[in-house]
Amino acid sequence: NIHPTVIVRGYRKAVDEAVKVLGKLAIKVDLNDRETLRKVSLTSMGSKAVGDASGHLSDITIDAVKLIAEKRGENTIADIDNIQRVKKVGKSLFDTQLIKGIVIDKEIVHAGMPKRVENAKIALVNSPIEVEKTEFSSEIRINDPTQMQAFLDKETLMIKEMVAKVKASGATVLFCQKGIDDMAQHFLAKQGIMAARRVKQSDMEKLSRATGGKITNKLDDLTKIDLGEAGLVEERKVGDDKMIFVEQCKEPRSVAILIRAGLERMVDEADRAMNDALSVVADVVQDKSIVAGGGATEAEIAKALRAFATKVGGREQLAVEAFADSLEIVPKTLAENAGLESIDILVGLRAAHEKKNGHLMGVDVFKGEIVDSYKNGVIEPMKVKEQAMKSAAEVAGMILRIDDVIASSKSAGGAPPGGMPEDY
Repeated sequence: NIHPTVIVRGYRKAVDEAVKVLGKLAIKVDLNDRETLRKVSLTSMGSKAVGDASGHLSDITIDAVKLIAEKRGENTIADIDNIQRVKKVGKSLFDTQLIKGIVIDKEIVHAGMPKRVENAKIALVNSPIEVEKTEFSSEIRINDPTQMQAFLDKETLMIKEMVAKVKASGATVLFCQKGIDDMAQHFLAKQGIMAARRVKQSDMEKLSRATGGKITNKLDDLTKIDLGEAGLVEERKVGDDKMIFVEQCKEPRSVAILIRAGLERMVDEADRAMNDALSVVADVVQDKSIVAGGGATEAEIAKALRAFATKVGGREQLAVEAFADSLEIVPKTLAENAGLESIDILVGLRAAHEKKNGHLMGVDVFKGEIVDSYKNGVIEPMKVKEQAMKSAAEVAGMILRIDDVIASSKSAGGAPPGGMPEDY
């Protein structure tokens, strides 16, 4: 009978020691080593049903992360929120493509506008191109038909002036976060300017990062230096929908991946695979450290924790040993999922880790053998292992303490939920 607080203290000591051991097992990565990054990506896709397309998808993820990675002081930051993933049913997984720019799920607002603009100058506007209604109710009394015409002419003139400001800036493509009046659409089409309206704020921000343009809150502030650039802006039909592709950007800090597959479920599976692959590649780019997969790292840390437990002593030693046992669930589960005998695998794994370079030995689920996981190409980011262990210890500690509180309230004989007396 060990108090939960003692167990939690033991878990914390185990995690601290495990992180130290993990740091010693880590292998530093050169970000120009594309083959290693590819192995990391392929390992994350191993549990996904993307088949032979995993290599193609891995190449896309590496290129995408490298494009959006940026230096901040001595650190490299790769925020995968800057990678847009667009899912469309049709074609095959091999038609999934990386676009050095952004895909906007909108149509061009007017049929008379150009469908393709090369060497585009892009204006990003956050204000409506229409005559705004007043915030309060108003009424205009007209006594003469000419007054009505003058009123309409004034509205048309105001819209013409708005379009003239866009044209004067040198823009050939306009993305507007708000609405564009029908009359404004007509004048924009006459000027040969491509336009899209009601573009999402998140897409506007990605467009800004991809093209280098600035989002302008007022048309009066729009100047030539606020414009973004793209080699090509084109409306294309993808499946049943029309979309605007902004691509061939010079140094995009935001990119898009157009995911294609024949079935909707397959598209969703590919999207999950891409999300995992992007996350692990981004982790390696930021942390520059990897470890062997296939249960090799967990088995080595478990071995180190059992040796460490004898130094801890007391009841906390039991918690440290329990933490070590829990780590071996990873290779055990890998063996069971592959239809292998888990006890034989664990025994073989422990024996292998006693030998030289044993820390790299993991489970090969295809051959049913203990092999060098690093040479076998099964590699994972160190950051993922570290976070998994820390999170597991935190969750386990939380459950233990909550369980203790519930058990105490029951033993105290408190009132049932709702506060009703038991003999009610």
